[in-house]
Amino acid sequence: MKIGILGAGQLGRMMAISGYPLNHQFGFSGNSSSEPAALLGHMFTQENNIEYLTNFADVITYESENTDVEVVKKINKNVRVYPSEKSLFITQHRGREKALFEQLNIPCAPYQIINSLADLKQAVSKIGLPAILKTATEGYDGKGQFVIRSDAQIEEAFASMNGAESILEGFVNFKRELSLIAVRGLDNDHKYYPLVENTHHQGILRLTIAPAQAIDPEVQKTAEQYIQTLLDAMDHIGVLTIELFETDNGLMVNEMAPRVHNSGHWSIEGANTSQFENHIRAISNMPLGDTTSTHAFSAMINIIGKLGPIERVLKMPNAHLHLYDKTERAKRKLGHINITANSQKALDFSLQQLQDFLPQ
Repeated sequence: MKIGILGAGQLGRMMAISGYPLNHQFGFSGNSSSEPAALLGHMFTQENNIEYLTNFADVITYESENTDVEVVKKINKNVRVYPSEKSLFITQHRGREKALFEQLNIPCAPYQIINSLADLKQAVSKIGLPAILKTATEGYDGKGQFVIRSDAQIEEAFASMNGAESILEGFVNFKRELSLIAVRGLDNDHKYYPLVENTHHQGILRLTIAPAQAIDPEVQKTAEQYIQTLLDAMDHIGVLTIELFETDNGLMVNEMAPRVHNSGHWSIEGANTSQFENHIRAISNMPLGDTTSTHAFSAMINIIGKLGPIERVLKMPNAHLHLYDKTERAKRKLGHINITANSQKALDFSLQQLQDFLPQ
Protein backbone atom coordinates (compact mmCIF):
# COMPACT_ATOMS: atom_id res chain seq x y z
CA MET A 1 0.00 0.00 0.00
CA LYS A 2 0.95 3.66 -0.29
CA ILE A 3 0.97 4.98 3.26
CA GLY A 4 0.87 8.70 3.98
CA ILE A 5 2.17 10.13 7.24
CA LEU A 6 1.19 13.55 8.55
CA GLY A 7 4.57 14.72 9.77
CA ALA A 8 8.13 13.78 8.85
CA GLY A 9 9.92 13.45 12.19
CA GLN A 10 11.67 10.50 13.77
CA LEU A 11 8.44 8.60 14.41
CA GLY A 12 7.50 8.75 10.74
CA ARG A 13 11.06 7.78 9.88
CA MET A 14 10.91 4.65 12.05
CA MET A 15 7.45 3.70 10.78
CA ALA A 16 8.74 3.82 7.22
CA ILE A 17 11.86 1.81 8.05
CA SER A 18 9.63 -0.90 9.57
CA GLY A 19 7.14 -0.80 6.70
CA TYR A 20 9.38 -1.10 3.65
CA PRO A 21 10.10 -4.84 4.22
CA LEU A 22 6.31 -5.33 4.11
CA ASN A 23 6.33 -3.90 0.55
CA HIS A 24 4.67 -0.60 1.42
CA GLN A 25 5.56 2.81 0.02
CA PHE A 26 5.62 6.00 2.10
CA GLY A 27 4.92 9.68 1.68
CA PHE A 28 5.25 12.47 4.24
CA SER A 29 3.86 15.96 4.68
CA GLY A 30 6.21 18.41 6.34
CA ASN A 31 7.67 21.88 6.37
CA SER A 32 11.21 21.08 5.27
CA SER A 33 13.06 18.61 3.08
CA SER A 34 15.63 18.31 5.91
CA GLU A 35 13.26 16.63 8.38
CA PRO A 36 14.25 13.16 9.67
CA ALA A 37 11.92 11.20 7.36
CA ALA A 38 12.48 13.32 4.26
CA LEU A 39 14.81 10.92 2.43
CA LEU A 40 12.73 7.83 3.16
CA GLY A 41 9.88 8.43 0.73
CA HIS A 42 7.90 11.02 -1.17
CA MET A 43 8.28 14.30 0.70
CA PHE A 44 5.50 16.85 0.21
CA THR A 45 6.54 20.29 1.43
CA GLN A 46 4.51 22.42 -0.97
CA GLU A 47 1.81 24.82 0.19
CA ASN A 48 -0.82 22.20 -0.73
CA ASN A 49 1.14 19.34 0.81
CA ILE A 50 -1.92 17.74 2.46
CA GLU A 51 -3.69 17.60 -0.90
CA TYR A 52 -0.64 16.03 -2.56
CA LEU A 53 -0.30 13.50 0.26
CA THR A 54 -3.99 12.59 -0.03
CA ASN A 55 -3.65 12.03 -3.76
CA PHE A 56 -0.63 9.80 -3.12
CA ALA A 57 -1.88 7.62 -0.28
CA ASP A 58 -4.16 4.59 0.13
CA VAL A 59 -4.25 5.14 3.89
CA ILE A 60 -2.92 7.91 6.14
CA THR A 61 -1.66 8.04 9.73
CA TYR A 62 -0.04 10.73 11.89
CA GLU A 63 2.92 11.23 14.21
CA SER A 64 1.43 13.56 16.80
CA GLU A 65 -1.75 14.08 18.80
CA ASN A 66 -1.33 17.78 18.04
CA THR A 67 -2.40 17.13 14.43
CA ASP A 68 -5.30 19.36 13.34
CA VAL A 69 -8.58 17.44 13.73
CA GLU A 70 -10.20 19.48 10.96
CA VAL A 71 -7.44 18.43 8.56
CA VAL A 72 -8.06 14.78 9.43
CA LYS A 73 -11.82 15.21 8.93
CA LYS A 74 -11.19 16.67 5.49
CA ILE A 75 -8.77 13.92 4.46
CA ASN A 76 -11.11 11.23 5.73
CA LYS A 77 -13.68 12.14 3.06
CA ASN A 78 -11.35 10.68 0.43
CA VAL A 79 -8.75 8.52 2.21
CA ARG A 80 -9.07 6.62 5.47
CA VAL A 81 -7.06 8.01 8.38
CA TYR A 82 -6.04 5.75 11.27
CA PRO A 83 -6.29 6.29 14.18
CA SER A 84 -9.58 8.08 13.61
CA GLU A 85 -10.47 11.70 14.33
CA LYS A 86 -12.25 10.54 17.51
CA SER A 87 -8.99 9.24 19.00
CA LEU A 88 -7.22 12.41 17.93
CA PHE A 89 -9.92 14.73 19.31
CA ILE A 90 -9.88 13.06 22.73
CA THR A 91 -6.15 12.58 23.20
CA GLN A 92 -5.07 16.05 22.15
CA HIS A 93 -6.91 17.60 25.12
CA ARG A 94 -6.11 16.56 28.68
CA GLY A 95 -9.58 17.45 29.92
CA ARG A 96 -11.29 15.24 27.34
CA GLU A 97 -8.85 12.43 28.19
CA LYS A 98 -9.62 12.64 31.89
CA ALA A 99 -13.36 12.77 31.21
CA LEU A 100 -13.10 9.55 29.19
CA PHE A 101 -11.08 7.89 31.95
CA GLU A 102 -13.81 8.78 34.44
CA GLN A 103 -16.56 7.61 32.11
CA LEU A 104 -14.84 4.23 31.71
CA ASN A 105 -14.04 3.91 35.46
CA ILE A 106 -10.28 4.07 34.85
CA PRO A 107 -8.49 5.57 37.88
CA CYS A 108 -6.84 8.96 37.29
CA ALA A 109 -5.83 12.00 39.32
CA PRO A 110 -8.50 14.51 40.38
CA TYR A 111 -8.62 17.42 37.97
CA GLN A 112 -10.37 20.64 37.01
CA ILE A 113 -10.33 22.69 33.80
CA ILE A 114 -8.90 26.19 34.25
CA ASN A 115 -9.86 29.23 32.17
CA SER A 116 -9.31 32.02 34.70
CA LEU A 117 -7.41 32.87 37.84
CA ALA A 118 -10.64 32.43 39.79
CA ASP A 119 -10.98 28.93 38.34
CA LEU A 120 -7.47 28.09 39.50
CA LYS A 121 -8.01 29.39 43.03
CA GLN A 122 -11.24 27.40 43.30
CA ALA A 123 -9.55 24.27 41.92
CA VAL A 124 -6.68 24.56 44.41
CA SER A 125 -9.11 24.82 47.30
CA LYS A 126 -10.90 21.71 46.03
CA ILE A 127 -7.96 19.54 44.92
CA GLY A 128 -5.33 20.75 47.37
CA LEU A 129 -1.58 21.23 47.04
CA PRO A 130 0.85 20.23 45.72
CA ALA A 131 -0.80 20.08 42.29
CA ILE A 132 0.33 20.38 38.68
CA LEU A 133 -1.02 23.00 36.29
CA LYS A 134 -0.70 21.97 32.64
CA THR A 135 -1.79 23.42 29.33
CA ALA A 136 -4.86 21.48 28.17
CA THR A 137 -3.31 20.96 24.74
CA GLU A 138 0.10 20.69 23.07
CA GLY A 139 2.30 20.27 26.13
CA TYR A 140 4.97 17.57 25.90
CA ASP A 141 8.40 16.70 27.33
CA GLY A 142 7.67 18.77 30.42
CA LYS A 143 6.66 21.89 28.49
CA GLY A 144 3.58 23.85 29.55
CA GLN A 145 3.65 22.61 33.15
CA PHE A 146 3.95 24.27 36.54
CA VAL A 147 4.11 22.46 39.89
CA ILE A 148 2.24 24.51 42.49
CA ARG A 149 3.49 23.79 46.01
CA SER A 150 2.06 26.77 47.90
CA ASP A 151 -0.74 29.34 47.59
CA ALA A 152 1.93 31.99 46.97
CA GLN A 153 2.64 30.40 43.57
CA ILE A 154 -0.92 30.42 42.25
CA GLU A 155 -0.74 33.71 40.33
CA GLU A 156 2.71 32.89 38.93
CA ALA A 157 1.47 29.49 37.78
CA PHE A 158 -1.55 31.00 36.06
CA ALA A 159 0.60 33.64 34.33
CA SER A 160 2.95 30.88 33.04
CA MET A 161 0.09 29.43 30.97
CA ASN A 162 0.01 32.65 28.88
CA GLY A 163 -3.78 32.65 28.67
CA ALA A 164 -4.06 29.09 27.33
CA GLU A 165 -6.79 26.82 28.62
CA SER A 166 -5.23 24.60 31.25
CA ILE A 167 -5.95 21.79 33.66
CA LEU A 168 -5.07 21.42 37.33
CA GLU A 169 -4.27 17.86 38.34
CA GLY A 170 -3.88 16.59 41.86
CA PHE A 171 -0.37 15.45 42.76
CA VAL A 172 0.02 11.66 42.76
CA ASN A 173 2.40 9.94 45.17
CA PHE A 174 3.76 7.13 43.04
CA LYS A 175 6.44 4.47 43.34
CA ARG A 176 7.42 4.57 39.68
CA GLU A 177 6.22 5.63 36.25
CA LEU A 178 5.09 2.92 33.85
CA SER A 179 3.68 2.81 30.34
CA LEU A 180 1.84 0.25 28.26
CA ILE A 181 1.66 0.07 24.49
CA ALA A 182 -1.06 -1.86 22.69
CA VAL A 183 -2.22 -2.18 19.09
CA ARG A 184 -5.66 -2.87 17.64
CA GLY A 185 -6.25 -4.07 14.10
CA LEU A 186 -9.11 -3.52 11.70
CA ASP A 187 -10.28 -7.05 12.51
CA ASN A 188 -10.55 -6.09 16.22
CA ASP A 189 -7.47 -8.12 17.14
CA HIS A 190 -5.60 -6.72 20.16
CA LYS A 191 -1.93 -7.15 21.06
CA TYR A 192 -0.15 -5.89 24.17
CA TYR A 193 3.48 -5.20 24.96
CA PRO A 194 4.78 -5.67 28.52
CA LEU A 195 4.58 -2.83 30.98
CA VAL A 196 7.81 -0.84 31.00
CA GLU A 197 9.39 1.43 33.60
CA ASN A 198 10.27 5.00 32.61
CA THR A 199 12.67 7.51 34.14
CA HIS A 200 12.28 11.20 33.28
CA HIS A 201 14.63 14.13 33.81
CA GLN A 202 13.36 17.71 33.47
CA GLY A 203 10.17 16.34 31.93
CA ILE A 204 11.97 14.37 29.17
CA LEU A 205 12.06 10.58 29.02
CA ARG A 206 15.67 9.47 29.46
CA LEU A 207 15.53 5.73 30.22
CA THR A 208 13.06 2.89 29.67
CA ILE A 209 13.49 -0.59 31.14
CA ALA A 210 11.51 -3.39 29.47
CA PRO A 211 9.80 -5.25 30.86
CA ALA A 212 9.34 -3.39 34.13
CA GLN A 213 10.67 -5.60 36.89
CA ALA A 214 8.65 -7.07 39.77
CA ILE A 215 5.32 -6.62 37.99
CA ASP A 216 2.64 -8.95 39.29
CA PRO A 217 0.78 -10.68 36.41
CA GLU A 218 -2.46 -9.20 37.75
CA VAL A 219 -1.02 -5.68 37.42
CA GLN A 220 -0.15 -6.37 33.76
CA LYS A 221 -3.65 -7.76 33.26
CA THR A 222 -5.24 -4.68 34.85
CA ALA A 223 -3.24 -2.34 32.60
CA GLU A 224 -4.28 -4.39 29.55
CA GLN A 225 -7.93 -4.14 30.60
CA TYR A 226 -7.65 -0.36 30.89
CA ILE A 227 -6.07 0.05 27.47
CA GLN A 228 -8.43 -2.41 25.77
CA THR A 229 -11.38 -0.47 27.16
CA LEU A 230 -9.91 2.73 25.72
CA LEU A 231 -9.09 1.15 22.34
CA ASP A 232 -12.63 -0.15 21.97
CA ALA A 233 -14.35 2.99 23.27
CA MET A 234 -12.54 5.14 20.68
CA ASP A 235 -12.69 2.46 17.94
CA HIS A 236 -8.96 3.06 17.75
CA ILE A 237 -6.95 1.43 14.94
CA GLY A 238 -3.18 1.28 15.35
CA VAL A 239 -0.92 1.78 18.36
CA LEU A 240 -2.17 3.42 21.56
CA THR A 241 0.02 4.25 24.55
CA ILE A 242 -1.00 4.90 28.14
CA GLU A 243 1.29 6.35 30.77
CA LEU A 244 0.60 5.16 34.30
CA PHE A 245 1.64 5.69 37.91
CA GLU A 246 2.23 2.68 40.10
CA THR A 247 0.93 3.64 43.56
CA ASP A 248 0.31 1.88 46.86
CA ASN A 249 -3.33 1.68 45.82
CA GLY A 250 -2.73 0.22 42.36
CA LEU A 251 -2.35 1.70 38.89
CA MET A 252 -3.47 5.20 38.00
CA VAL A 253 -3.55 6.35 34.37
CA ASN A 254 -1.86 9.69 33.73
CA GLU A 255 -2.37 10.30 30.01
CA MET A 256 -2.40 8.58 26.62
CA ALA A 257 -1.00 9.05 23.13
CA PRO A 258 -2.72 7.84 19.92
CA ARG A 259 0.54 6.83 18.27
CA VAL A 260 3.84 5.04 18.49
CA HIS A 261 5.63 6.25 21.59
CA ASN A 262 9.12 7.03 22.85
CA SER A 263 8.76 4.43 25.61
CA GLY A 264 8.24 1.74 22.96
CA HIS A 265 11.45 2.30 21.00
CA TRP A 266 13.05 -0.64 22.83
CA SER A 267 10.74 -2.96 20.85
CA ILE A 268 12.79 -2.51 17.65
CA GLU A 269 15.38 -4.98 18.93
CA GLY A 270 13.61 -6.15 22.08
CA ALA A 271 10.35 -7.64 20.76
CA ASN A 272 9.44 -10.07 18.00
CA THR A 273 7.48 -7.26 16.29
CA SER A 274 8.25 -3.62 16.99
CA GLN A 275 5.58 -1.06 17.83
CA PHE A 276 6.33 0.63 14.50
CA GLU A 277 5.78 -2.48 12.41
CA ASN A 278 2.62 -3.34 14.32
CA HIS A 279 1.21 0.13 13.74
CA ILE A 280 1.83 -0.23 10.01
CA ARG A 281 0.35 -3.74 10.04
CA ALA A 282 -2.76 -2.45 11.81
CA ILE A 283 -3.53 0.48 9.52
CA SER A 284 -2.84 -1.57 6.36
CA ASN A 285 -5.12 -4.43 7.49
CA MET A 286 -2.34 -6.98 7.89
CA PRO A 287 -2.25 -9.57 10.72
CA LEU A 288 -0.74 -8.12 13.89
CA GLY A 289 2.69 -9.40 14.90
CA ASP A 290 3.79 -11.12 18.08
CA THR A 291 4.70 -8.67 20.85
CA THR A 292 6.67 -11.09 23.02
CA SER A 293 10.02 -9.84 24.30
CA THR A 294 13.01 -11.50 22.64
CA HIS A 295 15.31 -10.96 25.63
CA ALA A 296 14.89 -11.14 29.40
CA PHE A 297 15.84 -7.45 29.62
CA SER A 298 15.81 -4.52 27.22
CA ALA A 299 16.49 -0.85 27.74
CA MET A 300 16.23 2.36 25.77
CA ILE A 301 18.33 5.46 26.40
CA ASN A 302 17.36 8.72 24.73
CA ILE A 303 20.21 10.77 23.26
CA ILE A 304 19.35 14.36 24.21
CA GLY A 305 21.00 17.60 23.10
CA LYS A 306 24.43 16.26 22.10
CA LEU A 307 25.41 13.08 20.31
CA GLY A 308 28.06 12.13 22.86
CA PRO A 309 30.50 9.19 22.57
CA ILE A 310 28.55 7.17 19.98
CA GLU A 311 31.67 5.16 19.08
CA ARG A 312 31.34 3.51 22.47
CA VAL A 313 27.84 2.34 21.55
CA LEU A 314 29.04 0.86 18.27
CA LYS A 315 31.68 -1.20 20.07
CA MET A 316 29.12 -2.87 22.37
CA PRO A 317 27.76 -6.17 21.01
CA ASN A 318 24.38 -5.76 22.73
CA ALA A 319 23.80 -2.05 22.00
CA HIS A 320 21.98 -0.71 18.95
CA LEU A 321 22.31 2.90 17.80
CA HIS A 322 19.40 4.77 16.20
CA LEU A 323 20.12 8.35 15.08
CA TYR A 324 17.47 10.64 13.57
CA ASP A 325 19.57 12.86 11.27
CA LYS A 326 19.09 15.90 13.52
CA THR A 327 21.51 18.68 14.43
CA GLU A 328 22.50 19.12 18.05
CA ARG A 329 20.37 21.45 20.17
CA ALA A 330 19.60 21.66 23.87
CA LYS A 331 16.86 19.23 24.98
CA ARG A 332 16.39 17.92 21.42
CA LYS A 333 15.90 14.18 20.89
CA LEU A 334 18.72 13.25 18.51
CA GLY A 335 18.36 9.48 18.68
CA HIS A 336 18.23 6.56 21.05
CA ILE A 337 20.24 3.52 22.10
CA ASN A 338 18.61 0.13 22.56
CA ILE A 339 20.24 -2.43 24.82
CA THR A 340 19.39 -6.14 25.04
CA ALA A 341 20.52 -8.40 27.87
CA ASN A 342 19.75 -11.81 29.29
CA SER A 343 20.44 -10.97 32.93
CA GLN A 344 20.08 -8.05 35.31
CA LYS A 345 23.84 -8.05 35.79
CA ALA A 346 24.48 -7.74 32.04
CA LEU A 347 21.92 -4.94 31.76
CA ASP A 348 23.41 -3.01 34.67
CA PHE A 349 26.91 -3.39 33.21
CA SER A 350 25.75 -2.05 29.83
CA LEU A 351 23.96 0.92 31.42
CA GLN A 352 27.11 1.71 33.39
CA GLN A 353 29.12 1.79 30.16
CA LEU A 354 26.62 4.29 28.74
CA GLN A 355 26.36 6.62 31.74
CA ASP A 356 27.58 9.56 29.63
CA PHE A 357 24.23 9.48 27.82
CA LEU A 358 22.21 9.70 31.05
CA PRO A 359 21.68 12.65 33.41
CA GLN A 360 24.15 12.67 36.27
